[in-house]
Amino acid sequence: MTREEYANILIPNVEHTREYYEEKYQKRNLSEGAMVLRIGPSPTGSVHIGTLYQAIVAEGFARQSNGISFLRIEDTDQKREVEDGVNLILKSLENYDIHFNESPLLGGEYGPYIQSERKDIYQAFVKDLIIKDLAYPSFLTEEEKADITAAQTKSKGRIGYFGPWAAKERAMMMEEVLEKVKLGIPYVIRLKSNGDFENKIVVEDAIKGHVEFPENDMDIVILKRDGLPTYHFAHAVDDTLMHTTHVTRGDEWLSSVPVHIDLFKTLGFAPPIYAHLATIQKESDGRRRKISKRKDPEANVLYYSEKGIPKEAVKIYLMTLANSNFEEWMIANPNENIENFKLDFSHMSTSGALFDMEKLLNISRNYLSKISAEEMYQKTLNWALKYNPEFYETLKKNKEISIQTLNIERESTKPRKDFAMYSEVEAGLWYMYQEKFEPTEYEWQKITDKEEIKTILNTYMNEFFCETDTEEEWFSNVKSCCDKLGYASNMKEYKQNPEKFKGNVADVSTVIRVALTSKSRTPNLYDIIRILGKEEILRRIKKI
Repeated sequence: MTREEYANILIPNVEHTREYYEEKYQKRNLSEGAMVLRIGPSPTGSVHIGTLYQAIVAEGFARQSNGISFLRIEDTDQKREVEDGVNLILKSLENYDIHFNESPLLGGEYGPYIQSERKDIYQAFVKDLIIKDLAYPSFLTEEEKADITAAQTKSKGRIGYFGPWAAKERAMMMEEVLEKVKLGIPYVIRLKSNGDFENKIVVEDAIKGHVEFPENDMDIVILKRDGLPTYHFAHAVDDTLMHTTHVTRGDEWLSSVPVHIDLFKTLGFAPPIYAHLATIQKESDGRRRKISKRKDPEANVLYYSEKGIPKEAVKIYLMTLANSNFEEWMIANPNENIENFKLDFSHMSTSGALFDMEKLLNISRNYLSKISAEEMYQKTLNWALKYNPEFYETLKKNKEISIQTLNIERESTKPRKDFAMYSEVEAGLWYMYQEKFEPTEYEWQKITDKEEIKTILNTYMNEFFCETDTEEEWFSNVKSCCDKLGYASNMKEYKQNPEKFKGNVADVSTVIRVALTSKSRTPNLYDIIRILGKEEILRRIKKI
């Protein structure tokens, strides 16, 4: 029996050969220096913030080099796949304006872009390795693997399937193998590694620089019992056929480099350039750990959508993690699109960055303070439609009041920074809506006597209120009201002789502010008065 016949029995019904696929996926026609990068999430749930980070970096390098970025869904571990997982990934990345050149939706000459649809490709390459005696079937049971691990642990040796532990199956004759196959004994296909753990390999990582590893000597599984490849093997085949030039991924994969280099070498391929990104970390119990969707809500990109943290702020924050000089560039180029920033591997951290929610929220406040009131209204409306239907109806009904209120102290050199997320807008605007204004308490400050409060309000409204006042005229009238009621209209005079007065102009202004909003701190009171109008102001004063 020839090895080709042997391989046909071990992996039947393979439609094409390795040569067919190498001919099909020709080298990309790109300009010199163009980079081809991929993002390869698994459909195991919502997108991790680290995946979004990697996508931003991959897309950025591809774009600035006139290259290609593509999305490849890595679903070979189908036990972990969740329902509608692929669509969840596609929608999440689309929501963050990650624009790939090729993807399962867009298609492309190097597809399919879902690994489970590339099954024949992987099997063609595994079959070729079997023919060349570079891979072999393994019938090892879970119990046998556990026994090997126990023996290795007891002897304090390395854990894995290699050397003497793999020797028996490596040496198995074809006839013996085929007898087991005939009996229906399940098997996987393993790499027949030629590595020597005592030898060293050197990899030039684009971020971490010169990294040295022992050679891989493990006979890793490359094709599982279900006929699908392991991540390691699929990565080597796909990144070669899709002509990936740079692999940007989290540095938790750094320890896998020897296995991947071994696979590329065995397959006869040149490996891509690796760039291992420092992971986003959290501090827990005094220790740093990778941010986790299981433990940390902010590890899930859906968290930001639900809270209403704008995607633009999230992307800006992730760019501050990506390159150490990004913030300096932003300060120098405040009106530039962040896509114009040139990413550089040399400015990427080699150690993990601590996730800083307060920094993200500050970035968000700054971003939201700079957009127009109309845009702020529309973005809040879009968020509320999905996450707060009741507030959506209020916003829709009170469009002009909402925009006018959001515009208070916005168009200035130092705009207000009241909101870090759209979910905070309701708490900042509710008192401006007639149907919502039913306060349970008022934040009276120095003046709390009910009769004195009524006197101030009635005097102001009956004698000093004028709807057509400019802001300067309005404040002058408030001061005149103070003079009449025994409050200091001049703060300097009040500080010199406080005993001469009941209080000062700030105290009187606060009474008016609290009566109209129930809050002691609000945006500019004059603008609030102008937006509410006399009729609504009188209605509110009657509640006191």
